[in-house]
Amino acid sequence: MLSIIQAAGWPIWPLIACSVLALALIVERFIALKTARVLPPQLLDEAITVSSKGLPTPDVVSQLAQNSALGEVLASGLRTLNSDPQASEEEVRASMESTGRAVAHRLEKYLNALATIASAAPLLGLFGTVVGMIEIFGSQGGGNTMSGGNPAQLAHGISIALYNTAFGLMIAIPALIFWRYFRSRVDSFLLAMELASEQFMRHLKRLAGR
Repeated sequence: MLSIIQAAGWPIWPLIACSVLALALIVERFIALKTARVLPPQLLDEAITVSSKGLPTPDVVSQLAQNSALGEVLASGLRTLNSDPQASEEEVRASMESTGRAVAHRLEKYLNALATIASAAPLLGLFGTVVGMIEIFGSQGGGNTMSGGNPAQLAHGISIALYNTAFGLMIAIPALIFWRYFRSRVDSFLLAMELASEQFMRHLKRLAGR
């Protein structure tokens, strides 16, 4: 591996940094976007059951908020009613929507960075290719034929060009695939959370007798 890095020349180092950063972001997003941390399957039913006979205590609401991203959204509606039992439907909905926007922003965290890496890696590879071409032309000196050049410098320039192009694509393709995967996963979570919040809102309306 070290020999490949040496053959690829100094332009490979930005690509290595991008690959390490992309790997870290992918691992972090896999952990952060687990279903149990965002949208536990039974949470909505449990929240409805707990609040079916009246508003739960602040301690229960706090536990709900700490449960998951969906729990935060549902808890925001309960907090609004706990602080003001006469709060209107619009106020409760506005509180839940505000929390939902904050949760959505957190779910989308680092996705733009991953997309940037997917876009920038091929360009960095192209930059390395240009550097390699400069090395190739530099190896020719003032001659007009390949035979008049420096073979070692010519080989080094070709290595730089090819390795950087390959590394750029090797980084960009997985980064793009995972970005699309996480983007789709976040969109699915947000739709499910919106539907769950609407169902919980109807439950709160029935609870308050509205």
